[in-house]
Amino acid sequence: MKIFRQFVIVALIAFSGEIINYFFETPIPGSILAMILLLIFLTTGFIKLHMIDKFAEFVLNHLAIFFIPAGVSLIKNLDQLKANWFPFIIIVVISTIVIMVVTGLTIQFIMSRDN
Repeated sequence: MKIFRQFVIVALIAFSGEIINYFFETPIPGSILAMILLLIFLTTGFIKLHMIDKFAEFVLNHLAIFFIPAGVSLIKNLDQLKANWFPFIIIVVISTIVIMVVTGLTIQFIMSRDN
């Protein structure tokens, strides 16, 4: 029952992000607004970590399930990917390198602040 209560908390935050996006017509997707709301709630103490930790652990343990729709879409659109494989590969390689560099620099910055 505890995990269901935690699911409801996360679902309400996700729904709130979608509502904010709908009524204010922001260019930011509702899911991103919901993550920002969750960050604000966690940092201000409005929501304590123990209030959502079991659900977060459950979602992380079953993260692979969330990649199934993306994999199915890739297979469904395989003809389009075959026609544009070179630009697709270049984008994947460049974005992977950029993400790795930015993540590394961010971690180094955070670690230097802690010392």
